[in-house]
Parts: sequence; structure tokens; C-alpha cells
Amino acid sequence: MKIAVIGAKGLPPKQGGIEHYCAELYPRIVAKGHTVDLFARCSYTEFGWLENYDYQGVNVISLPGWEAKGVDAFMTSALGAIAASGKKYDIIHFHALGPSLFTYLPRIATSAKVVVTCQGLDWQRAKWGGFSTRLIQMGEKAAVRCAHGMVVVSEALHHYFLKTYNRKTVYIPNAPAQYGNSDSQFNYGKSLGLKQGRYLIFLGRLVPEKRPDLLVEAFSALKPEGWKLVLAGGVSDTKSFTSELLEKVANNPDVIFAGELRGARLWEIVRGAGLFVLPSDLEGLPLAMLEAMQEGIPVLASDIPPHQQLINGGKGVLFEAGNLESCMTSMNWAINHPQELALMAQKAKRYVELNYSWDQITSENLKLYNSLLNYPQKIDLTETSSSTGGLAGVFSKK
Repeated sequence: MKIAVIGAKGLPPKQGGIEHYCAELYPRIVAKGHTVDLFARCSYTEFGWLENYDYQGVNVISLPGWEAKGVDAFMTSALGAIAASGKKYDIIHFHALGPSLFTYLPRIATSAKVVVTCQGLDWQRAKWGGFSTRLIQMGEKAAVRCAHGMVVVSEALHHYFLKTYNRKTVYIPNAPAQYGNSDSQFNYGKSLGLKQGRYLIFLGRLVPEKRPDLLVEAFSALKPEGWKLVLAGGVSDTKSFTSELLEKVANNPDVIFAGELRGARLWEIVRGAGLFVLPSDLEGLPLAMLEAMQEGIPVLASDIPPHQQLINGGKGVLFEAGNLESCMTSMNWAINHPQELALMAQKAKRYVELNYSWDQITSENLKLYNSLLNYPQKIDLTETSSSTGGLAGVFSKK
């Protein structure tokens, strides 16, 4: 089958869960004999407008972009939807709710089956202003209304769409990437002043909803003897937030900002950590946490539903989301109970190995594609629904 992909910034992945997801999924789909065109942003790929290049068999098409917060994503998605509607595809797969605003184009203009994968409720993210938030919410409604099939990556998202829109979704979780070889001598870690097993790591974009500020405050107040905190991540439209955060830690030698790490350095720093911490208020199903669990690194995380799904049942330590005292208490317990933590980490590792596989995810996506192509479902786009308000409701002002 011929598949178009819209919503990913580009390949190879630099930062962002969707890009890593696509980098794992679509080369596997190509390897099974299918064709994949991925419409990307030239600002991310660094290729010229409409240039094509190959990424592990995936044909990446670099579309025009605009260096403006929020504009780049929406405009590139619109252009991708227009371009995909002008070609003959079997499946047009949108990733994320913002790009899904344009699902109506191929739904009306083509015979392709439209699929949307929701990695999280992006309109809840702090980086978006009021106008962008409303556009993403419109994209959510458009996805519910126009997509032949919807994929969600967590049980919490499955329940959300069922409760909010009475829309059934297909639950296909994320899976961790396989780490490669890293320096067994820990030389990069030593250059940062780290000792193996004696530091906490936060890995992710430095954005408000991931709450690195809460983690810094908890660690700075607790001051665990002999431990350091490493913040590893890039900036995503939140430069003022990041600047304020780095100002807070500038005079604390025990808090290290490592920036955005990739490849062997990333693997080395994750593998050397004594505790992986993710204090987020909002997540889909975090790949970084899955990767840490796969590597046998103990996990401390906020008790939001996606985190509970991963580490409930003695596979990690949870604390109340947004609660500084709870974070400090759980962090202190974890640091002072290494044997119990090691058992949790081994249990988590086994759990990931048994339940989260990219080959299985590939199979489930292809199963969905085939079911849509073999058993088409007809939806009247002019019909009014009480939950979504039809297309008129999607695009009308509130």
C-alpha cells in the first residue's frame, strides 16, 4: 500500500516523541513492502523546499516552513494535506492534533483512508497561546469527525475520547528505541563531574508541563549528599521558561545542564544514572521513560495516568503531580532504598520487554490500515453530531 505521513517535523529525529516514533515505525513498514512518503518541515530537515531524500527507505519530502512559533507546524501540515490530496494514496496518516485540523481535505478530496495518531492532548501544553490552543482543539474535533481510524498511545487517551466524544479509538502504545553501545569507562559523565549511580536524570524538552522546575526545587531543598541532578533536553518555544530555570541552577554545582544529548553520550548518561525522574503534569506515553525502564534504570515519576500505567504495581516510585513535598518525600525514599529500587527496576525492565515492541506496533498499525481498506466505513460529513457539532461545529467560533 501507499502511505502518506503528515505532522512529523522530519527525519532523522532530533528531538520530539513523534519524530522518534516515526523513525521507528515507518522504516519497518517500508521493510514489509509498502511505500511511505513523509511530509516534513524544511526548517527541521535543513533541505530546500520540495527536496526529497531517503531515510531508511522512507521518502521524506521537505515542505516550505516559517520560522514563527506555532505557524510552522500548522502551515506545513496544511501544505502536506494539500500535497497528499493531489496524489493517490491508500492511507493518509496524521500525527498529533494540530495537524489533524486538515484531515477534512483528504477526507473530502480523496478515496484514501484517513488515520490520526494522538500522542497527547497538545492543547494542554503551556507553550501555546490562546489562538494556537483553539486551533489544536479544533484539530481534535476534526480528527474525531473526519478520521476513518484513530490511534491513541495510552489507556488514558482511549478513555478520554470515549468519554468526551463517544469515539472509539485503537490503543497502540509507544515502545522504546534500542540503545546502542556507549563508553563503558564513563568518560563523558566524568567530564561533567558525575559518578555512576549517584545522580538523577531528567530527560526531555525543557517545557513547563514537564515540570523540570519542580524537580530542581525539590532536589535543591533536599540536598541529597553525594548526589547530583542532570537536566538533559532541548528548548521548544519556551526560551523564557528555560532561561528562568537555568538562572535558578546557575549557582548550584550539584545541578548540571547537559543540553540536548544524542547517540552514545545520551546512552552513557542514562545508563549511568541512579534514578530517572519525570515530574510531568502532562504526557502521552513517554518514550524517554520507557527507554530508561528498558535499560534497567529505576524511575521516579508524577502520578499522572500515563505514568501510573507504566510503573504502578511496584515498577517504580510515584509522587503526587505538582506537589513539592510529595516529590521530596518520594525522592528521599528512593535515594535511601537502593535495594528496593533495584528490584523495581528489574520488574519494570521485564514488563517493557514483554509489552512494548516496535515490531508489534508495526503489526498493529498495518492491521488497522488493512481493516480500513477492506472494510470501509461511511461517515456523512454533513451530519450534525451533538458531541462534535459536525464540520460546521469544528470550524465555527465558540
